[in-house]
Order: sequence, then C-alpha cells, then structure tokens
Amino acid sequence: MKHYPTEFKADAVALYRSRPGVTIREIATDLGVNPETLRNWIRAADGRRPGAHSAPVVAPQPDGDAVQAELAAARKRIRELEEERDILRKAARYFAGETRW
Repeated sequence: MKHYPTEFKADAVALYRSRPGVTIREIATDLGVNPETLRNWIRAADGRRPGAHSAPVVAPQPDGDAVQAELAAARKRIRELEEERDILRKAARYFAGETRW
C-alpha cells in the first residue's frame, strides 16, 4: 500500500475541484493514483469518512454564552495557578536564604 504526503493529497483534491468538467478518473490517471484513492481523499477533505455516501457530519457549535462561561472559568483558573506559583517562588527564595551560612 502506497503512502502519499498530506500536501500531495491536498493538491490532488484542489486540482480536482479547480477543473469542474474533469472526472475523478481522469485526474487520478494524470497523477498516477487509483481513482478510488482520490475519491477517498476528496471525501476526507469534505469531512466524510472514506466510503461513506452521506452528507458530511457537522459537529454542533457551542453557543456564545457557553463559550464565555468557559473562558471566564479558564481565566479564573489561570489567576489561581499564577498565585500558587508566586507563593511557591517566595517560599523557595525564603528557604534558599535560610540554608546559606
């Protein structure tokens, strides 16, 4: 089984999409790849599983309020971690000063 670089796959899909009157088989022959392989790359680029015949699956996007709440929680956690880090730094300096005779 041959492995193709990701860039080659992306270029092959872009080539197919840029030439509307040309078939997958013609593009695949020009590139020296199996037509089914090119078809799978096109499906993958569309967000579908290779071999699937349905529309791409789109993950639901979280609403703006949920994103804002998550962002606020992350910022709060960052502040807490920064405070803990600062306390540990001060403690390390204190104990390092005590050990010097």
